[in-house]
Amino acid sequence: MEFASLIFFFLIIIPSSIIHEYMHGAVANHFGDPTAKYAGRLTLNPIAHIDPWGTLLLPFMLFLFSGGSFVFAYAKPVPVNPLFLRGRFSGIIVAAAGPLSNFVTAGVIGFLMRFLPDSPFVSILGLIVYANILLGVFNLVPIPPLDGSKVLFPLLPDSFNALKDIFERYGFVILLLFIFGVGFKWLMPVIVYLFRLFTGLTAPF
Repeated sequence: MEFASLIFFFLIIIPSSIIHEYMHGAVANHFGDPTAKYAGRLTLNPIAHIDPWGTLLLPFMLFLFSGGSFVFAYAKPVPVNPLFLRGRFSGIIVAAAGPLSNFVTAGVIGFLMRFLPDSPFVSILGLIVYANILLGVFNLVPIPPLDGSKVLFPLLPDSFNALKDIFERYGFVILLLFIFGVGFKWLMPVIVYLFRLFTGLTAPF
């Protein structure tokens, strides 16, 4: 992507990640956990969701390390107390709600793009679709504290408890190695496939 596209992409991915976190809190509240509500996080106000690392420092570092070719950011995670949640699979549903909101956004906008002629406006819509697919796919990676771990780990048998403990204890380090290692090279084919599936077009990068 060009520099201007990267800057605009950054401006897109922030509200997309805010919607992602809002949906976690909204679904948790629906299942009986008002923690996000009482913490003032059931809002789309960006100030309530800015994370110094994920929203500001991480995208700056990725921009530098990638030579200006890639930017990624996320909002401050919404607090969820599983003790308040009702239902056996409510925790999994809450965790999946964030990525699902990104895929729904990408799918709806991608569907609209199929009926519009090529234009700068369609290119902007393409960046919105790409940003939301990126957020959805990345957050489903099963490394704590990402949503994928909260979706997968409760479904694993007890024989995986030792492995889960290691990932829970060193998840942040493992995640950093994933981000700055081969992670996005592994995820990119999935992102490209979903972009083409939703829009019928080639990914904008």
